[in-house]
Amino acid sequence: MLKRVFVAPDPGRTRLRFAARAVLGIGLAVVVCGLAGHSLPGAVTGGLAALLALFTVTDATVRGQAVTTALLPVVGVPVLAAAAELHDHPVARDLTFLAVVGAGVYARRWGPRGHSLGVFAFMTFFVAQFLHATPGQLPELYAAVLLSVLSAAAVRFGLWCYERRLPPAAVPAPAVGSGLARVTTRQAVQAVAGAGFALVVGQLVSGQRWYWAVGATWWVFVNTASRGETLVRGFRRVLGTVIGIALGLLVAAPVHGAPVPTAVLIAVAVFGIFYTAAVSYTWMMLWVTLLAELLYGLLGVLSPALLTLRLAETAVGALGAVLAVLFVLPVTTHATTDAWIQRALRCVHVCTAEAAARLAGSATADPAPRVAELEQLLGRVRLSVAPLVHPLNPMLGRKRRARRVLALLDDCAREIRGLVAVAADPEASHDARLAAACWRVEAAVEALTAGGSDRVHRPAETPAEPALAHLHSLERALADLAEPLRAPSGSPLVGA
Repeated sequence: MLKRVFVAPDPGRTRLRFAARAVLGIGLAVVVCGLAGHSLPGAVTGGLAALLALFTVTDATVRGQAVTTALLPVVGVPVLAAAAELHDHPVARDLTFLAVVGAGVYARRWGPRGHSLGVFAFMTFFVAQFLHATPGQLPELYAAVLLSVLSAAAVRFGLWCYERRLPPAAVPAPAVGSGLARVTTRQAVQAVAGAGFALVVGQLVSGQRWYWAVGATWWVFVNTASRGETLVRGFRRVLGTVIGIALGLLVAAPVHGAPVPTAVLIAVAVFGIFYTAAVSYTWMMLWVTLLAELLYGLLGVLSPALLTLRLAETAVGALGAVLAVLFVLPVTTHATTDAWIQRALRCVHVCTAEAAARLAGSATADPAPRVAELEQLLGRVRLSVAPLVHPLNPMLGRKRRARRVLALLDDCAREIRGLVAVAADPEASHDARLAAACWRVEAAVEALTAGGSDRVHRPAETPAEPALAHLHSLERALADLAEPLRAPSGSPLVGA
């Protein structure tokens, strides 16, 4: 885990810029709230709104990101109003909270924008519970949300919009289907069930801090698509919380809420959240837990007993998520993984065809966007297979097969990148054997994705020509994939 965080590649220093901009944007939002005369709860609300505006908005284009950012207050303000108005009506408050949970997960079917708005709605309701917001505080909280989102937008789209110099991010299209067959629908039902369990048991544990359990359930469900992914994420959330609490006892508790050192530590925690989010959920949760401890220190309520309670509520929330994915409309890891692998293999063929067309002299062929899409799809495969390659997984045979599949898919991606690099060379010439090799790649992908038992061709030798060498190595990787992907039905690649 340490290696994954500290030596993980950061092409173009994207993660570094992402984290540094977050500290700048959130810091500006808090300063603006302070200059506007807002109280500490108002500044906390504003800081969280800015954090979410910078963290959750992931549309493929800058224009799309700007539109989603502008829509955040449209969703957040009504939810904030409902949470505050229902402060003294526990039953109505709880039912509304569960409705927000279900709607937030269901909204994922509309892609990154739906996901962002769903997260913002949930966290707005959550922060109202965190601060025990009442109707009398609403005008200040409204202003804090609006000012902070504007501040975050000014930094993201004005002061430091590094995305303008980057190609649009490739976002895999959501899975098709309808009704309960769709993962988003099933997960919405699961999330409500898990959050309902967390809400009831969390209130039995603590009538004041029960919302931590609901929050734990919610965040376990975010960015997961199967029960295996959810189980692993639940474990990582609890582990990150435990480590974060231990770190908080060493760092946050001695500060005693002193403004200047707390502000510095909050900036460090924010940077940590944004910098580690893409490579380790455990580390991200460590920094989230430390941030929460620092905020509780500012509010004057931080204590070892409170940290113990947070751990207990986190465990309750993770348990709620686990029970929901196991018993409520379960989405199997095998089905999810198989779908992502098939999409990645088809993208391999498309990338190959585009590169071959470019080598043949086509002026319109451009494999670069397809390569970016392939990287996104492989990321989804890794996330889906994570339960199988987890160190605590006792099924060693399936673990070995999953690692083999991941290694071979990485080989495919490496050969595709090499082929595209050759195709980009204006001096590269077309070889008549390219068409035959591309046809064999297409046939291999068809054999692997059609569910049949046709033999996948394996090239006998690697030619000297760079383009053909990459194609032959790609064919070899596809041929090697046949064995782990065609494992007997009694031992599927992922049988969770």
